[in-house]
Parts: sequence; C-alpha cells; structure tokens
Amino acid sequence: MRIAFYAPMKPPDAPNPSGDRRMARLLIAALGRAGHEVSLASRFRVWQGAPDAVRQRRLAALGARLADRLAARWRTAPAGRRPELWLSYHVHYKAPDWIGPAVSRALGMPYVIAEASHAPKRAGGPWAVGHEAAARAIRAADAVIGPNPVDAACVAPLLRDGVRWTALPPFVEIAPLAAAAAHRAGHRRALCAAHGIDPASPVLLAVAMMRPGDKLQSYRVLAAAMARLVERPWTLVIAGDGAARTEIEALFAALPAGRLRWLGERAPDQLAALYAAADLAVWPAINEAYGMAILEAQAAGLAVIAGRSGGVAGIVRDGETGLLTPAGDDGAFADAVADLLADGPRRRAMGKAASATAARDHSLDMAAAKLDATLRAVVLRRRAA
Repeated sequence: MRIAFYAPMKPPDAPNPSGDRRMARLLIAALGRAGHEVSLASRFRVWQGAPDAVRQRRLAALGARLADRLAARWRTAPAGRRPELWLSYHVHYKAPDWIGPAVSRALGMPYVIAEASHAPKRAGGPWAVGHEAAARAIRAADAVIGPNPVDAACVAPLLRDGVRWTALPPFVEIAPLAAAAAHRAGHRRALCAAHGIDPASPVLLAVAMMRPGDKLQSYRVLAAAMARLVERPWTLVIAGDGAARTEIEALFAALPAGRLRWLGERAPDQLAALYAAADLAVWPAINEAYGMAILEAQAAGLAVIAGRSGGVAGIVRDGETGLLTPAGDDGAFADAVADLLADGPRRRAMGKAASATAARDHSLDMAAAKLDATLRAVVLRRRAA
C-alpha cells in the first residue's frame, strides 16, 4: 500500500533528536517492513510551545493551502503514484493536523492517526484553536492507533461509529540492543576505562534530553533522590544535552565529586553499548508519554526504575522488569534505587525479564504486523461502505 506519512509536531528527518522524531522513524520502518511504500507527505511543522491563537489561525490557513496543492497534484498523478492512505503521527492540541483530513477527503482515501490525544480541559481556553482542530482530525479518522493507553479514554468518545482506537505497544528495533547485551562485559570495561569509573561500583544510567519543563523537573527529582543515597556506592552516568544543561548540572552540584559522568548527547547507534554497560536505568519520567529510552534500556537487558506517569506502566512491569514509584516523589524513587542497588540477583533477574518482554511485546516485527492488519482492515471497511 502507498502511504502518505505526516508528523505535524516534528518531521521525521528533523535535525534535532527527540523521542517524537525517533517514534516517527520507527513507524516508517515498521510500515516498510510490512511491505508498504511510505512517502513523507509534508514537512509542515505546526507545533507551538505556548498558546498563540493568531499564529494558529495563520497555520490553519497555510495548512489549507498546502492541502489544496497536495490534493491537486495527486489528483492528476498516475494511479500508481497516488497515495492510497494518509497516516498522521502524534496529533494533539499543540500540534493539530491541518493537512491530512482535507487531503484524504479530497482524494477519497482513508485517514489514520497514530498517537492522538484529546484534552477536554483545553476547550475554550488559550489553546482552543489547536484543541478544536485536533478534535476535528480525530473525528475524521478511520482509525486511531495508540501507543499510550492513557490516551484512549478521551480519544475514543470522539471516534465515529465503527471506528476503533487500536492499541499499539511502543516498540524498538530489538536486534542492536540485544547484540550489545550479549557483550555486556566488554562494554562495561570500555565505559569504565573511558570515564574513570570503578568497575566495582554500580553504574546507574539516565538517558534524556535536557529541556525546560518536564525533562528539567525529572532531572530535579533524580538529583534529589541521588542526594539521599550518597552513603551508598554508585556512579550515575547521564547521556543527554539541550538548552537546560547548565541548570540541570547545577541541580547535581551538591553531590560528592566523582559520582557523576556527563556524556552529552549520544547518537542512537552509541546508546546500545551504553545501556549494556550499565547496571540499572533510572528516570523519574515526569509527564512522560511512555519513554523510548526506558524501553530501549529494557530491550538491552536493564532493569528500570521510573516514575509512574503516562504510559510508562505499559512498558515497565512493576516488580518484574523494574520498579515504578509515584511521579515526583524523590523519596520513593531513592528507596527503589536503594532496594535494587542492594539486591544484585533481583536486579539482574529483572533485566533478563525486561529483555524477554521487550523482544516478545515491543519489537519492530510486532509493530509491523499490527500496523499492517489495522491499515488493511481500514481499507477493506472503506471499500465495503
């Protein structure tokens, strides 16, 4: 099937890394693995960090013009070059889809959303323009595919009769992470040698961008939790960078010298070895949708300690593949870290369970099969209507 792919929040080929960009690329890879031909429909980015109704209306007008142009171009294209289905990724009030519904309607093709959220509390407020646009897109969808089960309760009531919200567990490419885990000892030696870490010291790992807002707050909780554990042996390795780095480094300044290693941003192909070298992944996950780094760490055989927020509980099985603590509670987070630092056998057993669960429930092959079945059902339903 020929699929027009669009991500209104950030195009999948955007230069700055993020979990959102990572998931968009994984979706395209999964669709390709299922045998579909995917083309990027537009790089039109509509995301806003702060409400601005005037700018949203301008974006709406520009989106309408872009939709008209795309529809006109594809309407006159040879049949073998026209898309058969439109798929938009991550539609919400800060990044509504101004293009996909209009193009799909003009060409009579199915419109599908992968990851949509609806926030009723935004109705009538400063985000009203984007809120209503996202709701209209959800109502126009022939299917909504959701990696975060928390979204279902508010999205499902907007769907038309016969349209389903379909769960799609978050997924990663398992092979490179499993391969790194198979050479854990070598990766551990290399990390310790490169950064002056005592190999006998437990290595804790946090992988996250350094942005204001929820990421900064997660780092704040992590710093407070680690300050409670200074009497225990550990080294915290932090991989990430961004606009809030100076502020984040200041949060950890009171910790004893030598306890932290700041690695900066790491490319995706460097992270597998880093996960494999660590003993435990730690991330407070304030308002996290689900956490791609959390899932990658588990696929590499790491137990995870994370805050219970968003869809994190959908990928971390509390007590089996890691431990979940109340979001924002640094004391509970510190207690969980202390528990697994003190119990190596339990920590390693959780790591093994994490890698097995990721391979079974969160693989690219799983996603390819699920996406393929969902999209083909959508096409058949449209043809039968």
